[in-house]
Amino acid sequence: MNKFYITTSIAYVNAPPHIGFALESLQADVLARSQRQLGNEAFFLTGTDEHGAKIARAAAAAGKTPKRLVDENAERFRELKTALNLSWDNFIRTSDSRVHWPVAQELWSRLTASGDLYRKSYKGLYCVGHEAFVTEKDLENGICRDHKKAPEVIEEENWFFKLSKYTKEIELRIRNDELRIVPESRKNEILSFLAEGLEDVSFSRPSKDLSWGIPVPGDDTQTMYVWADALSNYISGYGGIKKWEEYPADVHLIGKDILRFHAAIWPGMLLSAKLLLPKSIYVHGHILVGGEKMSKTVGNVVDPFGLVQKYGTEAVRYFLLREIPSTDDGDFTYEKFEERYNGDLANGLGNFAARVLTLAERDAKLQISSKSTNVDNDVDRKIKETKESVALKIEEFKLHEALEALWGLIHFGDRYVNEKKPWAKGSAESDRRRAVYNALVILDNVAALLLPFLPETAGKISNSISWSGNNLSVKKIEALFPRID
Repeated sequence: MNKFYITTSIAYVNAPPHIGFALESLQADVLARSQRQLGNEAFFLTGTDEHGAKIARAAAAAGKTPKRLVDENAERFRELKTALNLSWDNFIRTSDSRVHWPVAQELWSRLTASGDLYRKSYKGLYCVGHEAFVTEKDLENGICRDHKKAPEVIEEENWFFKLSKYTKEIELRIRNDELRIVPESRKNEILSFLAEGLEDVSFSRPSKDLSWGIPVPGDDTQTMYVWADALSNYISGYGGIKKWEEYPADVHLIGKDILRFHAAIWPGMLLSAKLLLPKSIYVHGHILVGGEKMSKTVGNVVDPFGLVQKYGTEAVRYFLLREIPSTDDGDFTYEKFEERYNGDLANGLGNFAARVLTLAERDAKLQISSKSTNVDNDVDRKIKETKESVALKIEEFKLHEALEALWGLIHFGDRYVNEKKPWAKGSAESDRRRAVYNALVILDNVAALLLPFLPETAGKISNSISWSGNNLSVKKIEALFPRID
């Protein structure tokens, strides 16, 4: 049995979850479930990032303590497990002083031991939205492109990490795919960034200005900078440094806006701490709403809980995984959602499953000699092609294309039933039974391939088809996806 360790980024809890994080969680869930389906031991980590100035300010604006704010919002992120039927194994919170803090502080001590932390006075532009110092080249007319606000001018004494020391080593590891960046366009993006040379980064803030965070070991005048704290969750949530040394992450799954932190700062920290690097970083795009970026100001933030309540978990899983390209931006509208629902789920999968199971149930038991003997060559070939295609697309992190290939098998099955017409009068009994059996084999394979994507639906289909020796028993099920009118 092989191991597989996957993480999402940890969500910032200054606000409740939106569908962008729901997408990332679902993508990671598919990858974890597909590994388990292969018989591998998968560990899936997610959680919440709970420190920093942005949290402290959001709490003050809401008239709450930082702890109360993060407790409330972290619980909403945890509730996504039920709402989206996620299979994560651990949920790490960076405010957990028992589990997370010791690991973050141990990493800090390792950076100190490597001689890579030093104190200096610094004056710079600080973007609260990014929780990072920025330069003029990161701005557009003095404004942060992402947060549409001017950064604050801050002058203070901080601890700095010698990230510049590791520029060449990080570049080498990424270039030779020892640290694999997917897709290739993001690999090229980070290599261009590294070519300019990395600068040392501020790793702390004065505790008099920011008390909400992890104290710097041996220096109670300073609080760990949020990224130095947050990135270590991938070790603390996994079981500690020893566990990481035995088997580091196979995949960090993140959004494109935090690529630099994960492909530059995090590898630098690990190299300094003399720890293994993750094997790969998968980078997804953003969900736009009607072509616009989600924004509380604009009022177009989509609540995943409301979406599930309206359409159901499986429909939400399908839309986000199928409509949004895995590595690019995608667009959400309710019109697109309902079009996908009716076209792909109600008329596609749901209709095919209902047709096949209704036809098969007319025979109390289908007598067969084996599970393969009576499968038509073209059916067998199409199933094998689809299995290979779906497996390859999952491996390439093209989950939307994996679903497209799977739906190709559903369409093939529909055409097969239409051509064979097992309901037609005058058909030979053997031909009719053979056609129904082949249709069931197609449906059974659809269910198996569907399992990582729509586990509840896959389970319903699989449970309706029972094999017992040479007998195949079938029972109808209620409509999987009733049409939306």
